Formats: sequence, C-alpha cells, structure tokens
Amino acid sequence: MNFEAFIFIFLLIVMLFNDYLSARTKFIKQLLKKSPYPSYLALLLISLLPSVALAAEESVKPLNLTQNWAGYAALVIFAIAYLFAMIEEVTELKKSKPMVFAASIIWIFIAIVYANQGLSEQAGLVFRSSLEAYAELFLFIMVSMTYLNAMEDRGVFENLRVWLLSKNFSYRKLFWITGFQAFFISSACNNLTTALLMGSVIIAMGKNNRQFVTLSCINVVVASNAGGSFSPFGDITTLLVWQKGVVPFTDFFSLLLPAIINFVLPAAIMNFFISKESPAAVMEAQAMKRGGWVIIGLFVLTIITSACFENFLSLPPAAGMMLGLTYLSFFSYYLQKTNSSIHIFAPVKVDYFAPMKYMNKPKTSVTADAEIDQSFDVFHKVANLEWDTLLFFYGVMVCVGGLSFIGYLELTSHYLYGATVDPTIANIAVGIASAFVDNGTIMLAVLTMNPDISQGQWLLVTLTAGVGGSLLAVGSAAGVGLMGQAKGVYTFTSHLKWTPVIALGYVASIAVHFLINGRYF
Repeated sequence: MNFEAFIFIFLLIVMLFNDYLSARTKFIKQLLKKSPYPSYLALLLISLLPSVALAAEESVKPLNLTQNWAGYAALVIFAIAYLFAMIEEVTELKKSKPMVFAASIIWIFIAIVYANQGLSEQAGLVFRSSLEAYAELFLFIMVSMTYLNAMEDRGVFENLRVWLLSKNFSYRKLFWITGFQAFFISSACNNLTTALLMGSVIIAMGKNNRQFVTLSCINVVVASNAGGSFSPFGDITTLLVWQKGVVPFTDFFSLLLPAIINFVLPAAIMNFFISKESPAAVMEAQAMKRGGWVIIGLFVLTIITSACFENFLSLPPAAGMMLGLTYLSFFSYYLQKTNSSIHIFAPVKVDYFAPMKYMNKPKTSVTADAEIDQSFDVFHKVANLEWDTLLFFYGVMVCVGGLSFIGYLELTSHYLYGATVDPTIANIAVGIASAFVDNGTIMLAVLTMNPDISQGQWLLVTLTAGVGGSLLAVGSAAGVGLMGQAKGVYTFTSHLKWTPVIALGYVASIAVHFLINGRYF
C-alpha cells in the first residue's frame, strides 16, 4: 500500500466514524461512487472545514409542521408537561420529570416526520444545536452553584446573615436590602447566580418567618431580572441585542430608570405585607472557615474571566466559568494539603446542631479542623447541586428548540411584526410571552426576524423581554433556581398570587420608558 492510498483510507475512516458530521460522510460516499481516486486535497479540506460539508444541508429549509399531526401533538405535550411543572407542590412530582419526558417525545415526533421525508440528518443536527445551547447553560450554572455550595460550606452566607441580624434590622429593612443588592449585582452578574446568592441569605435569615422568605424571594426574582435589563452584559437578552448591534452600548443605560420602577413599585406594595418585627439579634458573628474570603475572591475572578471570554475572545461564557472552576479545584487541593500545618493550635468550634456522637469526640484541634478542611472537596460540591433544576432547564430548552424547529416560533414572530400589529403592542406581547418561554429564545427569534422598528422600540423589547419573565416563577432562570432552593416556601402558586402586583411594575416601567426615552422613537 502506497502512502497516498494510506492517507486516503485514513481520512475515509475518520470521516465515517464522525457521527456529528454525518452529512459530510454522505457527501463523500457519493463522491467515491463517481471516482475511485478522488482528490486527497479535497477530502482533507472537507474534513477540516465543517462549513463546506454542511453548506448543502444548510440550504435545505426545515419543514413547516405547524399544521401537521406532529406539531399539534408537540403543543399538547408541552402544555401538559408545563402544567405538571407548575403544580409541583401539589403533585409532589419533581418538575424535571415531565419536562424531560416532553422534550424526548417532541423530538421523537419530529424525527419520525423527517425520517419519512429522508431528512433525518437535518433533524439530528438541529437537535444537537439545542443540546449545545443547553450544555453551555449547564456548565455555567454548574460552576455558579458549585461556588455557592463552597461559600456555604465555608460559612460565608451564615456570616453575612449574622452580620445583618447583628444590626437589628427589621424584616422590612432586610426585604429592601436584599432586593437592592440583587438589583445591582445582577447588572454585572447573571440573574440566576444573583438569585441563588441572595436566596441563601434570605432563607438563613427567615427561618422563623415563612411570609418574609416567600415575599423576599419574589422580590429578588423581580429585582434580578430588572437589574439585568439595563446592562449590556447583565442578561442574555441585552447581550444578544448588543452583539447584534441594533442598540449602542451606552444607550442601554437609558433603561435604568424604567428598570428601577419595575422593581420598586411591586416591592413597595409587598412591603406592607411583611412584619415590622425584627429577627432574633445575634451579638457575635462567627468567623468564616479557613479560605472563605479567598473563595469569594475566586468567584469574583471567575465572573470576570467569563465576561472576558465573551467580550474579548468571542468564546462562550461557559468556557470562562470552567476555567474558574479550576481556580476552586486548585484551592481545594491547597486547603487539604496545608491543613495540618496551619491548624494545629486552632481552637475547636463545636457544631451544636451536629449529632451527639460527634460532640462526644475528644476535643483535639488537629482532628476537628482536619475533618472540616479535608471534607472540602470541589467534587463533593458538584455532587450536591440542584439536579432537578438543571434537568428542568434541559427539558425546557429542548422543548422550545423543538417547537421552534416545527415552525411555531417563526409563525408567532411573523404575526407579531406584520403590518396588522403595532410594534408597541408586539413588543409588550413579547414580554408577556417571556413569562412562559425562555426570554433568550424569544429575543433570538425577534432578532432573526429583524423587524424594521425604531431604536426606541428595540429598547422597549429589550426591557419587556428582560423583565417579563418576572410575571411567573417559571419565566426566568432566577425564579426556577429559587424554587429549587426554597422548596415548599417559594413556589409557582405563591409567586402567582403576586403576579397582578408585578404586572403593575411591568406596565409602569413601559410608561416611564416612553416618557423619558421619547427621543429614540
């Protein structure tokens, strides 16, 4: 066998076993039928340039299944699954189970129709694109939750809770403090991470006041979504609009006042339903465990790394978050290896809530502190993530990807921005729709349609898509994350009771936008 034949066979084997690029394999087989000695250079280019191999496939338009049995069945299944997710606290069925089931069934229906048309490869490629979008979100959330678990392990949130309680703030003041913190943190950090961060503090402070925890969680969801709506990198919607170039960087901040109104108005009403009492005061704050402040710094560095990956390297933010996870991994290794040399003479801290068998152990500082630090393993923090929430996100994103592929999302966009509907009404409807469907998906559909609207209307749809998810608990990542964190206290129905109040803030923010940003229309 000569060298050229060896190269030819090697390239053929590589491409035949590449499942992801099955379309180019089909093309190569057709090429081999025409000529027993195809150009080795052409084969090499095909193997290295996916865009060349997939050009023919991209030219094939997806089938319109909106009036097909598969489309109707997909809508019914998605609606039923979403209903079960909404009544989770009634059925006690974890919300991820019906959504993952619905996602699988919807794509089975799509695959059957496309297979009958001889287009199974196209359906597979689109499903993989939905899976890739979820993978990025999953990795981002995984790292965020891991850091939160690590900070909880080091006593960061307990220390913050004790500090706030030591100031003898009332429940009402704590309600406003956590709300404003969530609003401004989410302008630089994603709303999910912000909600989980503040949710940990709220749950710790309101152990004896269920009403405070419920209303504070609702307040944090509204504040997190509002805070991300005026910053170009605060939310996926603003990031998509900024990258598309339809709104300049500085013009996003003209939404600051409407965003504040969106958060403050509902909070002002909920404020009267929170007790004026103060939680039990704590005079002394316990010191954080070793490494607590360093982990806080590493988390901030991780967020900065993620933003730099997106803005300067054009890489997914999840890639920066995974690099940030290694910061925590190496520091975990450092804590374990330096434990005995640092904590030999450290005083013992007794956990009075621990089982009695641990309290009866000999009080030797080396043993006690060794157990505390040796137990800090980053992989243990990953294992303790809220997997129900992560799988729920998978179900929602894959379901929405399937409905979009069927054609329902494009049909809705055509109707909204057609000649019969005013752009203002359409953009307000987009915000309401974002309470049911992921706002990033909604905004991506609007940007894909590229309607001919003024910059003021682009700012309006950016605002409504960002804050519209606050209308329902399942309308944003912040709400879904807090439902998993504050199980049984903050639920879909508890949020739904306050939807009319949140809607007042939604309408008021739109009115303020027209009032102060009229120059953009």
